[in-house]
Amino acid sequence: MKILSRRLNFMCLFLLVTCYCLAQNGSVREDIIIDQGWRFSFGHPFETDKDFNHGTAYFSYLSKTGNGDGPAAKAFDDRAWRLLNLPHDWAVEQSFSESGSFSHGFKTAGKGFADKSIGWYRKKITLPEGDLGRIISLKFDGVFRNSKVWFNGHFLGTEESGYDGFEYDVTAYVNYGGENTIAVRVDASMEEGWFYEGAGIYRHIHLQKVNPLHIKTNGTYITTDIKPGYASVKAQISIENRGTNTIAGDVEIVSTIVDSKGKEIATKQIVSVPKPFNISLSDSEIRINNPLLWDIENPNLYRLVTTLKQDGKIVDIYETTFGIRSIRFDAEEGFFLNGKHLKLQGTNNHQDHAGVGTALPDELQYFRIKKLKEMGSNAYRCSHHPPTPELLEACDRLGMLVIDETRLMGINNLHLGAITRMIERDRNHPSVFCWSVGNEEWAIEGNIMGERITNTMQGFARSIDPTRPVTVGISSGFKSGISSVVEIMGYNYLGNGDIDAHRNQFKQQPGMGTEEGSTFATRGIYVTDDAKHYQNAYDRKPRPTFYSIEEGWKFYATRPYLAGMFIWTGFDYRGEPTPYGWPSVTSYFGMMDVCGFPKDNVYYLKSWWGKEPVLHLLPHWNWQGMEGKEIDVWAYSNCDEVELFLNNKSLGKKKMEQYGHLEWKVAYQPGTLEAVGYKNGKKVLTETQKTTAKPEKIKLTPHKPRLTNATDVAVVTVEVADKNGLHVPTAGDEINFSIKGGGRIIGVGNGDPTSLENDKFIDAINLVSITGFKEQALTTATLPQQLPSYPENAWKEAFKDRDYKNLAAAYVYRGQFNVASKSKTDVVSFFYQKVGVDAVVFVNGTKVTATADDAQKYVLNADLLKQGANTIHIVATPVHKVKDWDVINANPGVIQIVTPSEPYKRKLFSGYAQIIVQADGSGKEIILSATAKDVKAGTLAIPVK
Repeated sequence: MKILSRRLNFMCLFLLVTCYCLAQNGSVREDIIIDQGWRFSFGHPFETDKDFNHGTAYFSYLSKTGNGDGPAAKAFDDRAWRLLNLPHDWAVEQSFSESGSFSHGFKTAGKGFADKSIGWYRKKITLPEGDLGRIISLKFDGVFRNSKVWFNGHFLGTEESGYDGFEYDVTAYVNYGGENTIAVRVDASMEEGWFYEGAGIYRHIHLQKVNPLHIKTNGTYITTDIKPGYASVKAQISIENRGTNTIAGDVEIVSTIVDSKGKEIATKQIVSVPKPFNISLSDSEIRINNPLLWDIENPNLYRLVTTLKQDGKIVDIYETTFGIRSIRFDAEEGFFLNGKHLKLQGTNNHQDHAGVGTALPDELQYFRIKKLKEMGSNAYRCSHHPPTPELLEACDRLGMLVIDETRLMGINNLHLGAITRMIERDRNHPSVFCWSVGNEEWAIEGNIMGERITNTMQGFARSIDPTRPVTVGISSGFKSGISSVVEIMGYNYLGNGDIDAHRNQFKQQPGMGTEEGSTFATRGIYVTDDAKHYQNAYDRKPRPTFYSIEEGWKFYATRPYLAGMFIWTGFDYRGEPTPYGWPSVTSYFGMMDVCGFPKDNVYYLKSWWGKEPVLHLLPHWNWQGMEGKEIDVWAYSNCDEVELFLNNKSLGKKKMEQYGHLEWKVAYQPGTLEAVGYKNGKKVLTETQKTTAKPEKIKLTPHKPRLTNATDVAVVTVEVADKNGLHVPTAGDEINFSIKGGGRIIGVGNGDPTSLENDKFIDAINLVSITGFKEQALTTATLPQQLPSYPENAWKEAFKDRDYKNLAAAYVYRGQFNVASKSKTDVVSFFYQKVGVDAVVFVNGTKVTATADDAQKYVLNADLLKQGANTIHIVATPVHKVKDWDVINANPGVIQIVTPSEPYKRKLFSGYAQIIVQADGSGKEIILSATAKDVKAGTLAIPVK
C-alpha cells in the first residue's frame, strides 16, 4: 500500500508540475479560487447616498459600455471597507429581532432591513501580459441573491437565483500586465425559500484561464455500462472554439482514465476544429476490465483526463471525476444499486450550519456527511435547491446517494435554464441518482397544469441526462396532477394521502418518501416546556397528520414497493421554528441540531439503519429535586432483548420489537441507570447514564487531529466534565474563547433553538461621510503647517461653478463629520481621496500625519476627536483638467470608525457548545483556550500540516 501511495503521489506531482509548466506558456487551463482578500460594505436598495451614489451617473452602465459608477467603477476607493475572505454570509453576522423574518430565523438582514439587504464586494487582481490570447472568465458557484457583476467598470450581467452557478467571459475587458477590479452588488432583500438562505457570496469564485480552443465548462459527460467482467465508459466531450479566426487543421483528443490503482487506460481520436464561437461534440469509449464499482460502502472513483492537442502541442487538459455504478428503480421491489437491493435511508437538508450560516468551508461539508453516515443514512436530498459542488464531492468520496433538486417549477428559460446548469454541472457525480424538478407546489400539484409542467420538465431533464429518473416531492394529495405523470413518485408525509391506494392505482410507478417525519425535539431536553419553547426529545407524533420517526420508518421499511424515505430533516436549520415563533430562531425537526450534535432519534435510526449493534439509553440521569418521581426511560437498540438496572437492581428485561424501542417508568434515584443488551441470549452491549457532580473542567475536542491546508477547519466540541471526568449533560456555563497561532475563529453555536447569542464576533465598521464641504481660494501654493484663520464669510460650496481655466494657486476645504459615541478602544481613520495634487490635513485644528504604508490614510488619535461634530480642513493645490470633459474628484474621502468586538463566547446548551476554527495560511500551530467561571480552563493545540 505504501508503494502504491508513493506512486499515486508521484503521478499527481508530475501532473501538477506538467500543468504548471504548460500554464506558464499560456497553453492549458488554470482554475484559481479567488476567495481571499475581498472588500465588503453594505449599500442600500433605494437611498443612493447610502449606496455610494451607484446608478447616479449621467450615462449609466446600461447605456454606455464600461460606465460602472460608484463601487462598480474601477477607480472607486474601497480602502475603508471591511476586508474579508469568501465564502461569506452577512446575514449570520447580524443580531436577532422579533421583526425579522420567521423563515430566515429572525435575523436583522434582508427583507424588512434596507440597511442590511444590499452588499457590495470588490477585489483587485493582477493578470500578467502572458495571459493575452487566452480566454479569461469568472465562475461563481453561487451568490445569494440577485447579483450584478462588473469587471473594470464593464457590466457583465445579472443572476437572479441565489443557487445557480454562473460564468462571465471578461477577456476583452482585462488590463493585461496590470491591475483589474471585480465588483459585485448583491441584493438579498427578497427570499427564494421559506428557510434560512443567508446573504452574500456564500460559495467560491474561480478565475479561469483557457486556450481559445478548449473543453467547454462542464463539457464532459460520462456514462458507464457494466458488463460481465468489464465496464464500458463512454465520454461525450464538448470542444469550444472561442477564437475569432478560423483555426486550420484538426485537433487530437486523448482520453485517459486513471483508475484507483493509478493505472492509465487511454484512447485518442482526431476531430475537426469547430468554427469560431461554435461547439463540437466528440464521443469516445474506453473498456475497463474488472472495474471497481462505486457504492455507499466502497465509493471507488476514477478520473477521466481529457487532453486536447493541436499541431502536437497540448492546448487544454480537463479532469473529470466519476464512478462506475448502475441504478434502477422497480415499482415492486424498490431501488437497486449495482444490481443489489438497497433501501433508501435518507434525510433532507438545507445548507446551513451553526456559526457560519450558509458560508460553509469545504471541510464542513465532509463533517456533515460523515455525521449522517454515522447515523446510518445512505441518501441525501438537497432541499430545495442545487447544492454546492463541494457537497457533491463529499458525497462522492464518502458514499452518500443524492437527490439533486432545482429551485422552481416552470417551462421557460428561467426554469429550464436552471435545470440545464444543474444537470450539466452534476451529472458526472456517481452520488447523484435522481433529479428532482419540484417540491410541494400546491397551486399546481393536483391539476392539469401540474401535469403539463412536470411532463415538460422531466422530458427536458431526460434530454440532458437519460441515465437518471426524475421525481417531485408532492404533499397535497396523491391522486392526480403531478403524481399521475411523474416518473418516480415523491410522497411528502403519510398524513397527506393514502400511499397504498395511490400505489394500487399506479402500479407501474416507483415511489419513495421524499419527506417524512417532521417531528419536534430539543436536544437534551426531556420535559416539554412551552414557556421556554423546548420540546421534549422523546420520539412522538408531532401533529395529527404527521407521524413520528418510528411510525414513518415502520411504514416504509415494511413495504417493498417503496424505495425508502427521506426524513425531514437531518440537521436543524435556522428559520421555520415550528411549532413556536419568536424567540425560537431555529427549527426543531432535525435528527441533529444546527451544530451536528445528535438528538436521541439518531440512535433509533442507527439501530435500524446501521449494521453494528446499538444500545442507547435516555434520558440523562441528573434529576435533582425529583427524587421518587417517575421518569420515562427509553432504550433504542437493535439487540434482541434489553435489561434495565438502577443502582444494580434489575427493573426487568424486555424483548425488542423490530423497528421499535423499549420503555420503562422509573422512580428517580441518583446513581447509575444501566442497560444491558442481549443477542442470542448473550450480553453484547452495556450503556449507562450516571448522575454527575458539578462541572469542574472544560474539555475541548476537535473533529480531526490536524488541519491540512490553508483554509481547513476544525470543528471543536466544547463541554464540561465533573470531578470524575463525566460529561455534565445539564451544564449551561458561559465559555469564553481566545486563540493564538495560525488560526482564527469563524463561528460558534450550541444548538439551543431559542439562543439569541451571537454566531460571530466581528469588529463593527462605521463609515461616516464628510458633510458641508466648502472651499476658499488661496493666493499662494505654499501649504501651511499650522491651520490659519480663514474669513467665515468667504466659504462657498466646494467645486461648484469652478473655472478650471483660471484656477487659484491653492484651495482650503472645510467639512464636518460626526462621531456618535467616543471610545478609547475605537480606531478612527480618515481615508483621504485626492482633491488636490499636494495636500495637508487638519482635524479640529491640529495637523495630522499620513501612515507610513498609505500616504492617503490618516489614523486619528482619540484625544484629538470630540463626541459629536468634528471639523476637517484640507489645504491642497488644485488638479487641472487635461480635457474639458475630465471629471475632477470632489469627494474628500470617508471617516472609518472601527469598534473592536468582544471576545468569542457561548453558553453551553444541554452540556455542549461548538466552536469552528480555521487555519489562516501561516502554517503555525493553533492554540485555542476556553475559560469559564468556577471551572478549570481548557486548552487545545491543533497542528497545521
